[in-house]
Amino acid sequence: MNKKIITASLGLLFISIPFSAVAQTRKPVAPPPALTAYLPPSDAVAIVDLRRMLTETMPAILGSDAAKLAQANADVDKFKTRTGVDLRSIDSLAIGVRYTYPGPKSTKLDVVAIGHGTFNPAAVVASVHAAANGKSREEKYHGATITIIDVNDDLKILGLWTTHMKDLAICVLDQNSLALGSLANVRAAIDAGKVGRAPADLIGLATRYQDSVMGFAANITPELLARLDLGNDTIAKDVSAIKQAYGAVGSTQTDVTMTLVARTNSPEAAKNLKDTAEGLQQLGAIFITRMAEPRKSLAESALNNLKTTTRGDDLEIRTQVTAASLAALVK
Repeated sequence: MNKKIITASLGLLFISIPFSAVAQTRKPVAPPPALTAYLPPSDAVAIVDLRRMLTETMPAILGSDAAKLAQANADVDKFKTRTGVDLRSIDSLAIGVRYTYPGPKSTKLDVVAIGHGTFNPAAVVASVHAAANGKSREEKYHGATITIIDVNDDLKILGLWTTHMKDLAICVLDQNSLALGSLANVRAAIDAGKVGRAPADLIGLATRYQDSVMGFAANITPELLARLDLGNDTIAKDVSAIKQAYGAVGSTQTDVTMTLVARTNSPEAAKNLKDTAEGLQQLGAIFITRMAEPRKSLAESALNNLKTTTRGDDLEIRTQVTAASLAALVK
């Protein structure tokens, strides 16, 4: 087990932590039907309480750093300026992801986001055209109007990660639903709303934890695993037994919690994976000593609070850190 594996494992943990609220094991509560009805066939889904993320989670993480909090809010404003879509007008998001494989060692993620709120279609279209500043076009698809704008800019999402947007397609699906993504993916969302193609099994897993700001679920396919460089035959064998992953991540006013569940093909595979995770946890503790502050303290806290549990075919991993400590991850 080498440094690259440890880094990847810790990276997966810390990338996932900032995006939600406390995950609690309760009876699953389905998201609004209008939100998930437009999700096309997907390999992974996420359900995000965007209003809580912007008004509770982001301030909890960045509240101790006024400059970073101001910048995160400025990034939300920039998204509206460049796309015409105000993220603050969206209550919740359903995100669908499809895996494609452009090369033998590469994976591309095709993403569509369905926003749920209350929209005035004419006002949204006017705002999008105004933001496009003449660089837009429209097409009709099954009675819906899709507006495609030339963004061609780096946009920072919620102050946490930056993505480059070239062309962005936007469509008001109904008065409560809005689709954003590539033209092909927005068309797929329109199709899904007409014939009901939402991935029910993944949505069920993504909504198992009530009161989270974000829940997620993904199929772990052989094609996806074949493109991961795990660097160790034992780890590769254990990871190959994972069929699905799901969970939730989130925050209270003071703490951020993450739950990640790996669903394997047998109880024995889940136990082997637990042994591997605990081994990586021990090696990670050694690797962390080389980190610089404040990330060192954050990593130590996450590892010290890490708990692994097996239940049948599932391995559950939980951890918790203070919300303020996550500000160190935001640049």
